[in-house]
Amino acid sequence: MSTQKILILFAHPSQSRSDINLPLFQASRDDINSVTCVDLYEEYPNFRIDIDREQKRLLAHDVIIFMFPMYWYSTPALLKEWQDLVLEHGFAYGHEGEALKGKKFLCAISTGGPKQAYQCDGSNHYTMQELLQPLEQTAQLCGMEYLPPFVLFGARTAVEESRLTAHIELWQAVLRQLSNGELTAKQFSKDDLLSHCEHKSATGGK
Repeated sequence: MSTQKILILFAHPSQSRSDINLPLFQASRDDINSVTCVDLYEEYPNFRIDIDREQKRLLAHDVIIFMFPMYWYSTPALLKEWQDLVLEHGFAYGHEGEALKGKKFLCAISTGGPKQAYQCDGSNHYTMQELLQPLEQTAQLCGMEYLPPFVLFGARTAVEESRLTAHIELWQAVLRQLSNGELTAKQFSKDDLLSHCEHKSATGGK
């Protein structure tokens, strides 16, 4: 199988306070030539998205990744604007809108709350998979293959608990597998996550 080209669309509106997402984004550039990293807030500080350029980027890649901190159970504003403008009828969906058909899609996310908060009996009342259903349905409408999310729960304490390094290393391994075409939706159940670093603590993470 040929090398799969990966596009990471990074959206973080407050990078000066990013202890997790920015290091993860920067590490995505390391040693994998097939990865293209795009900082949406750097490229479009005024929200004036170049639709043609973004559509060409999508066409040139096999795997599309949204990387963002979860804001109020959704994506940051610029990433939502990107979806609204770039995923046009006739391009991404609808009659003759098959430009993204067969491409893989996944989300790389961080949350402030711990994993137990994202359960039916937790403080957020829904699992991460349930909260991401709008993005899952977007991928399905576009004919894309939806992969489980890569999530770091409890991001506020990840650095002090020494979980960030393991999370980055696991992410780089996921990127290599994606580049090699080794990950498919058929390998996973609807409840799976691509990440498990949230279970590791400073003393038990080795």
